[in-house]
Amino acid sequence: MDRRKFLRTSSAVTLGGLTVRGFSSPLMSPLWNRAAEDRVLVVIQLFGGNDGLNTVIPLDQYDVLAIKRPNVLIPEGLVLPLDLAGPTGLHPAMDGMRELWEMGKLGIVQGVSYPTPNYSHFRATDIYETGANADQLLSSGWTGRYLNFEYPNYPAGYPNTDMPDPLAIRIGGSVGPGLQYMGVSMGVAINNTDDPLNLTGNIYLDPASAECNGGKLDFVRQVQRQTDLYGDVIEAAAAVGCNQSTMYPTGNAPGARLANALKIVAQLICGGLKTKIYWVSEQGFDTHAQQVESADHSAGNHADLLQGVSDSVRAFQDDLALLGLEDRVLGMTFSEFGRRIVDNASGGTDHGSAQPMFFFGTQVINTITGTNPEIPSNATFQTNLAMQYDFRSVYASVLKDWFCLEETDIDTVLLDTYQPLNIINPDGCLGTGVRHQPAGGHQFAPRLSEPLHGAHQLGIHERRWPRADPGLQRRRTALRTVLNQPVPAGTYKVDLDLGDLPSGVYYARLQNEGAQQVRNLLKVR
Repeated sequence: MDRRKFLRTSSAVTLGGLTVRGFSSPLMSPLWNRAAEDRVLVVIQLFGGNDGLNTVIPLDQYDVLAIKRPNVLIPEGLVLPLDLAGPTGLHPAMDGMRELWEMGKLGIVQGVSYPTPNYSHFRATDIYETGANADQLLSSGWTGRYLNFEYPNYPAGYPNTDMPDPLAIRIGGSVGPGLQYMGVSMGVAINNTDDPLNLTGNIYLDPASAECNGGKLDFVRQVQRQTDLYGDVIEAAAAVGCNQSTMYPTGNAPGARLANALKIVAQLICGGLKTKIYWVSEQGFDTHAQQVESADHSAGNHADLLQGVSDSVRAFQDDLALLGLEDRVLGMTFSEFGRRIVDNASGGTDHGSAQPMFFFGTQVINTITGTNPEIPSNATFQTNLAMQYDFRSVYASVLKDWFCLEETDIDTVLLDTYQPLNIINPDGCLGTGVRHQPAGGHQFAPRLSEPLHGAHQLGIHERRWPRADPGLQRRRTALRTVLNQPVPAGTYKVDLDLGDLPSGVYYARLQNEGAQQVRNLLKVR
């Protein structure tokens, strides 16, 4: 029996003939850790484009940031330091996430973006949800393709005895492109756990006609049946009333809406649903103006947003711990883009490129992946942060080390090859060992001191790692991938022709699994 088949056939725990689903006792949690089928992903979408430089603050760049961001920069003495993370801290409103960091339950990925980033909210959101290239339109989302991979032919034949519950649940909004597959919603949308809809016996009396519209009518009825049945199981799971944490923000507190959605997630997981993915969101991160209070940069709209997310995530993690469910749940945040380096005259920041992403849970690797972003001393209003990691490398990490997909299956879901990062403990995936970064790693030598003219070469010295992914990007946008393929250990020179590009400063970027390096290149003519 292969590993995937074993995982699929061992996802339920049977004790004395009784099948246990979603048991909430801490004594049961070790029984869930080994089976990827019982793992849950919680996606928190931050609509608007979060200002990463005021979220994860590079203290080693503070002097130049003070010049470039006089209207919004957080006072250095108020930044929350992260133990063992070097000169990096969090916004002072994020004490809840700082607590998770100290508990070993928080990881951060720096500089997440993609080549030629788009700064439209709608298009950039579509790119992040679908996993598309900037010049590519997809009719399926990255989680939608994953769910189709695990549950082929959905919605035909669902719910069934193997999967009686929704594959995914979107709370507080509609099912977006991320949870769709070829026009089919792979999840259901709810605002609460009440189920006022009871359609049984009311919509299926007349058989569908044999005309061309008959098949469409059958499909609509099938979706209605599923909605009815899924509403029943959602209400039943919530009725168990498992929530135990008293830390959730309520009333008019920042993040109360997000906290309520996460509270529902904990309720439904504890109530026994086999649902794989929960998707929640928070609005308001488009902070072009009045991002901070002029008299106190640690307060204002952005501070309230970050406090709401931080407090809600902290409460959710507390709830999972009290319920004995921590090891089954992984959470992640993302926004459609970051913000520019230089602030604007309205006390805000404009649409930018790279952003930090957060991962939370007991199975995250408690570290910062990547380095503090470099803040050029000559940055202008148009200057963006350099990309360190493609967002699809982050997705590949989730698919590989959380949902335990093989490399070829990950490529199928993401429609291309992206290197996973070392951000999630892979021990729970049978047949997969922890990846260790070898001593020495790699060296990247793009001849920094020599001005570039037309053709040039990037020098790469690979000592032990089997894969290199060098690319080229200008300060404002990623331009091209030079090489993306496995290579044996050795020293390489990769041809790079810059003849068609204008003069200016470029970034040469090398990624090898979780490690990356970025170097400046200057083209003079």
